[in-house]
Amino acid sequence: MHKYLLFTMMILLGYACSAQQEVELSAKARKEVLQRKRVQYSDFGAKGDGKTDDMDAIVAAHAFANVHALPVQAEDGATYYMGGKNKTAIIQTNTDFGKAAFIIDDTNVENRESAVFLIASTMKSIKLKGIASLKKNQQKIDAALPGACIITVTNSHVKQYIRFGPNQNSGSAQTDIFKVDKDGNVDMHAPIVWDFDAITDITALPIDEAVLTITGGHFTTIANQEQNSDAYYSRGFAIRRSNVVLNGLEHYIKGEGEKGAPYNGFVSIRDCYNVTVRNMIFTGHKVYAFAKNGYPAVSKGTYDIAPARAIHLSFINCRQSNDINDKTYWGIMGSNFCKNILLDSCTFSRFDAHQGVANATIRNSILGHQGINAIGTGKLIVENTTTHGNSLVNLRSDYGSTWQGELVIRNCVFVPGNGKASSVNIISGSNSGQHNFGYTCYLPAKITIENLHIDDSKLPANYAGPVVFMNFNPKLTDESYQETFPYVRSSELLMKNINVASGKAIRLSDNLFMFKDIKVTSQ
Repeated sequence: MHKYLLFTMMILLGYACSAQQEVELSAKARKEVLQRKRVQYSDFGAKGDGKTDDMDAIVAAHAFANVHALPVQAEDGATYYMGGKNKTAIIQTNTDFGKAAFIIDDTNVENRESAVFLIASTMKSIKLKGIASLKKNQQKIDAALPGACIITVTNSHVKQYIRFGPNQNSGSAQTDIFKVDKDGNVDMHAPIVWDFDAITDITALPIDEAVLTITGGHFTTIANQEQNSDAYYSRGFAIRRSNVVLNGLEHYIKGEGEKGAPYNGFVSIRDCYNVTVRNMIFTGHKVYAFAKNGYPAVSKGTYDIAPARAIHLSFINCRQSNDINDKTYWGIMGSNFCKNILLDSCTFSRFDAHQGVANATIRNSILGHQGINAIGTGKLIVENTTTHGNSLVNLRSDYGSTWQGELVIRNCVFVPGNGKASSVNIISGSNSGQHNFGYTCYLPAKITIENLHIDDSKLPANYAGPVVFMNFNPKLTDESYQETFPYVRSSELLMKNINVASGKAIRLSDNLFMFKDIKVTSQ
């Protein structure tokens, strides 16, 4: 079973019972809560004084609200301290944290993988039988379902995303997630992207029709004090339900020291459909390095936003509390196996799709020192956006610098390395053609770059000028070089109205042989 599905099932199985167990109240208190038609944490003994551990009361309040289908309202002005108990508050009703503050203390936790809040469905998953294989872009599966579902599918016999470099690994089981209606018709806006010759697990997760809304709240994590551990902490919000809106939450971090363990997202979004995150403030985590695989110490990714195996995710008008160009803080976001991600009007240190995204749009946004990093399929659209990364779009070399589809860059500003770069690559990456990533690797078949301003005004006067493509393979200089795993290169490039502040001419690449067959149209 795929590790992400297993993790989700463990959470749901471990906490499903407590979600339905009503905590005893006096007859008078029970009557008052039911008449009020909303639940408050103080109803279950929360002090809200910032010192008393209110975790038990918060868990109990949500359990009661879930049973009685009541919304939860935090008290404005309260500060709820949440210590390291191995407990999770399960949210299944609308919740307004309002102007309350929450302190999540990670300095002494019983279970670093235990979410503080779990946003969960009330419906059970369904194991599907009789489906032995799937084809890429298949339009229908043979299944009768209670309603619209997302389907998670795994073939553990096939390994993909076999990572290359300092963080190398043996890959992940072939996996996909897609949406179907009750008759099994696949939503082709997020199609099946792989051929599955065998299936070791296929599960239907029913989609909740009603939208669940979580609003407000000022959350502060007191960072863990691990001294030498790269084991991830997952202490925040775990969203495991479809049709969810997070609106207006704020997350800050205190107490980071010289050492510490990384984080797997204050907001973790997994195995769900249609999640919107609006008007939120996130905070970048301090970078810590660990030795691994015989390499010197390597910086460990640590995130405040972590989507995985999710469809239709929107981040709208969100920002980062700390400097997006401060390299002591890691990139705010890392995603895996997602489809249709939108960033609109966001200010983040980076956008990142590790193990593939199918379709992503970044617009009206500002991205910091780690810029735009992605591999995947479909359309990658970047428009009306300013990026300060070392390249405008980095196709991650540890996963083969692959994008099978189209790249569109329109009405953007590129400030290479926040003005401190020594070279300018619009598209960066590398692929020697000698490593098996578990799939064929592609450069985007069609690339459109339109109305781009490159601000290279602060670069050394003797730098050679901007290039469209980085030198993806310096050894590939003539026909004698043989790729064991051929890298499929772009066929079409359209450039229109590219302005370079230094006045230097834009070039195709420092490796003209590698890109000799691309059709270039300049306007």
